[in-house]
Amino acid sequence: MPRAVRFDEYGDVDVLKVVDVPRPTPGTGQVLVKVMAAGINPGESSIRKGLLSERWPATFPSGQGSDLAGIVEEVGPGVTAFAPGDEVLGFVDTRSSQAELVVVESEHLVPRPPEVPWEVAGSLFVVGTTAYAAVRAVNLAPGESVVVSGAAGGVGSLAVQLAVNAGASVIGLASEEHHAWLKDHGVIPVAYGEGVVERVRDASGGQVDAFVDTFGNGYVKMAVEELGVSPQRIDTIIDWAAAQEYGAKTDGNAAGADAGVLAELAELIVEGRLEVPIAKVYPLAEVRQAYRELEERHTLGKIVLRP
Repeated sequence: MPRAVRFDEYGDVDVLKVVDVPRPTPGTGQVLVKVMAAGINPGESSIRKGLLSERWPATFPSGQGSDLAGIVEEVGPGVTAFAPGDEVLGFVDTRSSQAELVVVESEHLVPRPPEVPWEVAGSLFVVGTTAYAAVRAVNLAPGESVVVSGAAGGVGSLAVQLAVNAGASVIGLASEEHHAWLKDHGVIPVAYGEGVVERVRDASGGQVDAFVDTFGNGYVKMAVEELGVSPQRIDTIIDWAAAQEYGAKTDGNAAGADAGVLAELAELIVEGRLEVPIAKVYPLAEVRQAYRELEERHTLGKIVLRP
């Protein structure tokens, strides 16, 4: 029997388990995919802990995961775009990608370019579409300055690159251990913590036009009250309370969740204009340890499961 990640109650990583499950069967318009890689994301931790139970409640037993890349095993009735053996990347809305076999809506899949490694393909959807939507939301023009918080994280590391591609002057807030990577990708690195406002002002020449917040922890307030950024030029993917208070935007994964966007991001990788840094790859059986590392919030880029 195929194996999949499951949890039966809200809690810490210890509620996660990998169990045998019945072999899924694709229905009309669906594809059965043998998963080669599946990314993990902070939002999944929050759902598992019950922190988002009012917005996104879990139904137990619950699976996990949206991102995936793999090989088509079987297609359901009406599917003509894919055939068994095709290599694909995509996403599910059923919290089920962290498994050996997954049923996916065919419209949520795109072909995997051979230049995009499995680990990258399998972790692109959530961070990629979130970064895409967040950068689009702040409407950057060439030459403008934008600050990205959590600039070395899963979403932040892509957002800074997309902002550079848009012609902006990009300031990335990150720990000093990640500054070299940011510099190599055309970003001005700035350390977070005490004195960050002054450091941002120095790096920007005193003018900050936009702010992309991927971390929370007061950055929306800082952007409005101390850097003078218009709330309509601020997007946060995490601090919804501050966004409501100040009138900032909250465009994220839901605003960018589209196979066309995913294909566009994959093409940027092929062209060498976007890199998805992979922090570590864990076997599916070590899902607990993978989430422990993720929840420390200090990794550069993505943590990936390989079934």
